[in-house]
Amino acid sequence: MSDAPIPVSVLTGFLGSGKTTLLNRLLKDPALSDTAVIINEFGDVGIDHLLVEKASDGIIELSDGCLCCTVRGELIDTLSDLIDRLQTGKLQRLKRVIIETTGLADPAPVLHAVMGHPVLLQAFRVDGVITTVDAINGMATLDAHDEAIKQAAVADRIVVTKTDLPEAQETLLALRARLAALNPGADLIDVADRRTGYAALFECGVYNPETKTVDVQRWLKAEAYRDREHEHAKIDHGHHHHHGEDHHHDVNRHDANIRSFSLKHDAPISLHSFDMFLDLLRSAHGEKLLRVKGIVQLEDDPERPLVIHGVQQIFHPPARLAAWPDGVRETRLVMIVKDLPESYVSQLFNAFLDRPQIDMPDRAALVDNPLAISGVKLS
Repeated sequence: MSDAPIPVSVLTGFLGSGKTTLLNRLLKDPALSDTAVIINEFGDVGIDHLLVEKASDGIIELSDGCLCCTVRGELIDTLSDLIDRLQTGKLQRLKRVIIETTGLADPAPVLHAVMGHPVLLQAFRVDGVITTVDAINGMATLDAHDEAIKQAAVADRIVVTKTDLPEAQETLLALRARLAALNPGADLIDVADRRTGYAALFECGVYNPETKTVDVQRWLKAEAYRDREHEHAKIDHGHHHHHGEDHHHDVNRHDANIRSFSLKHDAPISLHSFDMFLDLLRSAHGEKLLRVKGIVQLEDDPERPLVIHGVQQIFHPPARLAAWPDGVRETRLVMIVKDLPESYVSQLFNAFLDRPQIDMPDRAALVDNPLAISGVKLS
């Protein structure tokens, strides 16, 4: 086996949003040779049977069931079996794994299966989440189903499907605006664009195989999260009720419990303080942390930044980079959260950095009483 971990991509999207069609098209791309596809069959939904026969050695089908519950153990077993096949020579090469979830599945447990398993972590790395959204029914689906909102919120790439159909044009502009507001760091991709292939959808991680370098700026996209607090404040204060104004505010009403924002700090942070900040967030509000990415400047070695990546309570083991890749020496954290105010996270972060605000607890108070910052009910 190669020393480099094998990238794992999760392909998700609501029922009927075009995941299977996109997967069938992708698997004909020579760039995806030596790819294992793990499919969670649901009813009659599956990839083309002819393609399954042609690529039977590289396609592993899970039994019926939802990846977010009963099949999770089987998913770990399947990934472990892939490792065994590579080690014993039954499988000569494996460059990538794609896991297709059911339309109702929350992608977080799939990511947890890789990120939270010590053995699998040696062989695999989470590359990213690709979410398909139907241009015709996408707005109604996001309105009606919380799972669909979460699938879009945690995505690295959002592929808008069925855009070539005439009836899609009525809502396409509003759908794009809504998705961009829901997840400003994700790439919005039109499935009708013939350039939509391997290069556009994969390699979402911090390492860029094209240049053989670490590309933190591309991975974090922290700039996309600027001014989000101002927009959220407008929504929270009822501006979306002004129906005579731009429909953009009304659209966001349905997604108001999702927040995406970035935190920055330009001085080195003590490892102990940063650990306590993350541990408190994870233990008290783990379910609300849909996605956390960051690059951190620590006091013990400010020349070698720490890269972190978490999904809810589960965090990938942090990695040290050899040097700052883009010359900007500052801690940058990007967060996508649900039912968790940005102000609360920001106040907590500031307190642990010993820069508390008026009428807010300082770091010492938080160490003695981790729940000293009020304003959020523990669920």
